[in-house]
Amino acid sequence: MLYAVMTRDKPDHLEVRLATRQAHIEYLKATGAVLAGPFLNDSGDMDGGLVVVDVEDRAAAEAWATEDPYTKADLFESVTIRAWKRVIG
Repeated sequence: MLYAVMTRDKPDHLEVRLATRQAHIEYLKATGAVLAGPFLNDSGDMDGGLVVVDVEDRAAAEAWATEDPYTKADLFESVTIRAWKRVIG
């Protein structure tokens, strides 16, 4: 089942995101993320993200989010996980 993992970074944590970005991208590739990319603020800086994962259930999506290097680096102010249905793409 597809789940959207939507995150918002803590204020003034761009340096944490940049320092952890390569590990996060490697994690995305290793775990088979279906779709991923950062949200941008009005200045064009990354300040959150959206990842769609294909996992068995919500518990697996939560476990996926917990193991994300960004989570382990304490980057996020909030994480929202919702079931998602692909219609286009």
